[in-house]
Amino acid sequence: MLTSIADRSVIVTGGSRGIGRGVARVFAAKGAQVLVVSRDLAQAEATAAATRAEGGRASGFAADVSNPDEVERMAAAAVERHGGIDILCANAGVYPAARMMEMTLEQWNEVQSTNLAGAFLCVRACAPALATSGRGRIVLTSSITGPITGYPGWSHYAASKAGQLGFMRTAALELTPLGVTINALLPGNIRTEGLDELGEDYLANMAASVPQRRLGSVEDIAYAALFFASDEAGYITGQTLVIDGGQVLPESLMALQEAGG
Repeated sequence: MLTSIADRSVIVTGGSRGIGRGVARVFAAKGAQVLVVSRDLAQAEATAAATRAEGGRASGFAADVSNPDEVERMAAAAVERHGGIDILCANAGVYPAARMMEMTLEQWNEVQSTNLAGAFLCVRACAPALATSGRGRIVLTSSITGPITGYPGWSHYAASKAGQLGFMRTAALELTPLGVTINALLPGNIRTEGLDELGEDYLANMAASVPQRRLGSVEDIAYAALFFASDEAGYITGQTLVIDGGQVLPESLMALQEAGG
């Protein structure tokens, strides 16, 4: 069993839906004080209200992680409401599909500013309070797409997620003297509202490519984040953890068939 995170101050960006919502609710269930951050205040507060209804402690906050001023206000709000910041789950991300040859520079920049620059801005804004904590933890939500795999229509997303890992490794060196760790989760296909919007055929095809023959749940990611945020993970920094049901292991669908999947 991991040391309790009860009463610790947690920020979850992109916390109103999908993986972020799952992370917020799991951390709150473990006794943490959670700031649920979304660009949409009503959605952030709805997730916070649902979390409180389950017995957790959470409040909503509106911030666009690509906006430095809003990110600074987010960090200040966590300090004001919780007395500091112990854990940052930098989860906010966008993934609008666009083929490379039709993609505009504006579309490319939109994804980089949220997924990559947003991670940097959140880490920079929260680092002083995380250092004061004495047990500061940062968990980035990257992806298998980009660092390990590719998918047509998501070259901008893949670049942003691979870029997060390059940022993380040097950030780990700079944060270590502050007593802060930073690690990244690489989810495979996780059943969220975003995936549901891609349709049942997509969901079925993706599940068929996973050795476990199912898509992951947001809780699968949340409990991995909980480990990286724990006292027990204090000697781990600059590392990645793939949570994909074995999706990246077979070299082809034939390999799955040969394995009896």
